[in-house]
Amino acid sequence: MSEQVKQQEQQGERLQKVLAQVGLGSRRTMEEWISAGRITVNGEVATLGMRVTEDDVVRADKRIVHIKTNSSSLPRVLLYHKQEGEIVSRDDPEKRANVFDKLPKLRGMKWIAIGRLDFNTSGLLIFTTSGDLANRLMHPRFEVEREYAVRVQGSMTDEQMEQMVKEGITLEDGPVKFEKLTDEGGEGYNHWYRLMLKEGRNRIVRRTFDALGLPISRLIRVRFGIINLPPRLKRGALAELGAGEVSQILDWVGMESKPITEKAAERTGSKAGKFDNEIMDAGLKNRKPGTGMSAAPHGKTDARRSATQFKNKVRP
Repeated sequence: MSEQVKQQEQQGERLQKVLAQVGLGSRRTMEEWISAGRITVNGEVATLGMRVTEDDVVRADKRIVHIKTNSSSLPRVLLYHKQEGEIVSRDDPEKRANVFDKLPKLRGMKWIAIGRLDFNTSGLLIFTTSGDLANRLMHPRFEVEREYAVRVQGSMTDEQMEQMVKEGITLEDGPVKFEKLTDEGGEGYNHWYRLMLKEGRNRIVRRTFDALGLPISRLIRVRFGIINLPPRLKRGALAELGAGEVSQILDWVGMESKPITEKAAERTGSKAGKFDNEIMDAGLKNRKPGTGMSAAPHGKTDARRSATQFKNKVRP
């Protein structure tokens, strides 16, 4: 093989990586799409390991994908304060309120929801344009922490609380055990608890409390990984993370992040190379996913609030 041919083969980036970066899905999913013949490059069916540049015409299911192979660019990350009564799905036969309808439009990419919330659950919902980042935060093997404030009808016994963090509760799809559970008090029949777990099975928090005979009357996600729900982010409102904050998340999940330029920082309203300490959980920012629980990021005064703030605006 000539040196010229070798140089040509090394140009660009691997196709599955580029497709994941633009938000079509995780890298593994993109590999499955390529193997199934759903991806073409310059009119030819793509193969695994193929490299592409921005000059190549890439199509997924005959739809053109606008690719970017500039590794210094950062994915976009949005925070949304989900309200009860909204679904996290693009397809709904009942035509209910859809969180995706509120997101800024993208060209050649799509928003990926990180960790869905059910119809009656509110709180922190994260969106990104990076399939790789979404996979790192959601895949069970990374054991990323999810923290919730939950209000139940009634109150737990000491024995039930101990069982939930030690032995766990057996559900129809397997056992569940909370990493942390604290009593946040309450008035009358309603009682607040704060809990943390490292998995995101469908309706797992609600099903666990139902198994104990304690129906949930309100459920709020207040943290996902190192990202807290900013109390100043009103229900139904969006906010976009700055370049420094996105770089911090990429570093935390073990993804490569290039140095942030002043120009890139200006586009996201963030200082170059800096992140907002009040958004990122101070006890987790130096921990890698699955390495254990940090000290509680906020006190017992209000189980529904997270000690964070947010200032950035969403780009169109």
